[in-house]
Amino acid sequence: MTEEEQEKKQKGNILDRIFPPRYDFEGMLAGQAQKTQEGVEVLVVWLEKNAAEDPAEICRIEAAVDEFRYDMEDKLRDAFSTPFDRQDIYRLSRQMDYILNFSCETAREMHVFGVSPDPPILAMAQALLHGTREVAAGVELMGSDPGSVQRSIREVREAIHTLDDCYIAGMKELFASGEAIDALKRREIYHHLRDAGRALRDTVDILHQAVVGIDLAR
Repeated sequence: MTEEEQEKKQKGNILDRIFPPRYDFEGMLAGQAQKTQEGVEVLVVWLEKNAAEDPAEICRIEAAVDEFRYDMEDKLRDAFSTPFDRQDIYRLSRQMDYILNFSCETAREMHVFGVSPDPPILAMAQALLHGTREVAAGVELMGSDPGSVQRSIREVREAIHTLDDCYIAGMKELFASGEAIDALKRREIYHHLRDAGRALRDTVDILHQAVVGIDLAR
């Protein structure tokens, strides 16, 4: 190694200590969004085809995403700079995680309580999946194509409205059914899916805020 190369290396080491490496948080969020989409897809397939079986795969994905998040949070604490507000990065990751948390809880409780899928459950899960797919598409493009992200945001909000409508219609049927025990069980499941929808709503609100911040910073 020449003297000049040694000098450059020393300067680089000093700068690395002062300014820690910049992590690809946008890429990390995009990866988490894709895994969140995968988890909700597994939930929908389980509801449609395998609801009598243990939903272990959904919860395996949830646990894997938890580990991914812990690693990203460590990097977030270590990073000198971030592509947009670090609180928004944290909150966006956390709310996406809630979507998977409630998806896993939905499947686990259905399996334990012996609740079979009904039309409201299937419709809410499909709406959740549509919204989650659009979130994944939006997060993937948040730093490069804000116009497409805005279209995805509108799609997510439509999916949330659909999920809420299905929840209300399903609750109306439950209250009219006269089957108290079954109604109590299904009410728990409906609530979990609605909570997943609320996490989806918070996710898209943070995504919108982040995209606006990125635009203003340009």
